[in-house]
Amino acid sequence: MTGVHEFDEPVPDPDGVSGQDQDFHRNSPQGDPACLYGLVGAVARAGSEGNETNPYAIAANFLTYLSCAVGRGVYLQVGNTEHHPRLFSLHIGRSGRGRKGDSLALVLKINDALQTLDPTLCPQIHRGGLSSREGLATLIHDGFQHGNREVPAITDKRLWVVESEFANVLQQSRRQGNTLSTALRDCWDGVCIKPATKNNRIFASHPHVCLSGAITPNELTGLMSTKDLSNGFANRFLMIWAERTRITAFPKATPQSKVKQLAQQTHAVLTFTNASNHLERNHTPMELSPGAKWHYGRLYRDVLCQDLGNDRVTAILERRAPLLLRLGMLFALCDLTTRIEVEHLDAALAWIRYFADSVQYVFLSAKDERLSAKASQHVELVLNFLNQHPSASRSDIVRKCFQGHLSKVEIDTCLDHLLDMSPPKIQVKVVARADGLPGGSARIYSLANR
Repeated sequence: MTGVHEFDEPVPDPDGVSGQDQDFHRNSPQGDPACLYGLVGAVARAGSEGNETNPYAIAANFLTYLSCAVGRGVYLQVGNTEHHPRLFSLHIGRSGRGRKGDSLALVLKINDALQTLDPTLCPQIHRGGLSSREGLATLIHDGFQHGNREVPAITDKRLWVVESEFANVLQQSRRQGNTLSTALRDCWDGVCIKPATKNNRIFASHPHVCLSGAITPNELTGLMSTKDLSNGFANRFLMIWAERTRITAFPKATPQSKVKQLAQQTHAVLTFTNASNHLERNHTPMELSPGAKWHYGRLYRDVLCQDLGNDRVTAILERRAPLLLRLGMLFALCDLTTRIEVEHLDAALAWIRYFADSVQYVFLSAKDERLSAKASQHVELVLNFLNQHPSASRSDIVRKCFQGHLSKVEIDTCLDHLLDMSPPKIQVKVVARADGLPGGSARIYSLANR
């Protein structure tokens, strides 16, 4: 896999071990059993029993399907924003080993069984591939004139997009003038899809679009552009690495009785959320319990804003906080409650950790990952040093913080990183030199929150 396991040059080893002796082997990312909470876990285990399908890939697809079926009626107020439990998930795995199609099979069977129970609870499913903003808007349009004929609006804006070849979306987005990625960003945010040109009059207001994608690691790293990383398209996806967990020549199908049972449980969740009432938005508020609020606050200041020492990885993980809340909402709804508890956040946190591990595994080689970890350690050392010393010059940091073991270039990179963080972790002031010599000034660093 290009860019993941190529080790061309030895990394400087602070422990004095020869670069040739360094061991860069690493395990592929694995989901934590805590991810498989409640109904989500029941679906994952049922779909993977007796076959090669990865249970975490099944769970990710079911979560995305459920997030779509719930619709825009359930919401969590965060500041001035109403968050609906919309998810974009991306299953990453090598061709033939990811079992990407198999990970969708049970979720589609559950949807078919739901159709027989109450079709109004089921979202529209699109599996034909997306190519443009206009094509996406047409699937959930507000009505338009086609010649002399008035095309009536699609009132149910719930749309589950299944992109088994997500590389197609990335390729379309690279075409000159194509605004598909912008439209998908708007959908994740719940913003109306407006026409890109004056001649096009197809609108889609209040969309509730969720997307399950699948892609190989080579396609993802090869087609994901710098623009996708910088404009916020990539960080709206919950990316997980998932491949087959066993080799089975004769895989077993999930018994139909089990499919019906899971469909009935899903029916109960969607009935509880009043999902069929898709014309009314924001009819069911959710809230964090006092314990969950405290827990989320602690996570927000720590793991959800943690800098992993690599700009590309940090950019992809930028939306960990809203993703955690949306996942927490879904786990709570599966327990038939609108109150998010600590256990729901912990299940969501397990997914966020899995997400972070997968992104680092795909986008960083083992060598880069070690350098990224070292850079993160350097950042923490500087922050701890400045916490003990109210102000310090770069020379102080070189000599006292790192005892001269780190080059000035590495320290400058670390300081630049801290100054560029959002919000900045440190601040720098230009002051006159303490020795009073003419023509000189010094830069003094301190923590930004002091």
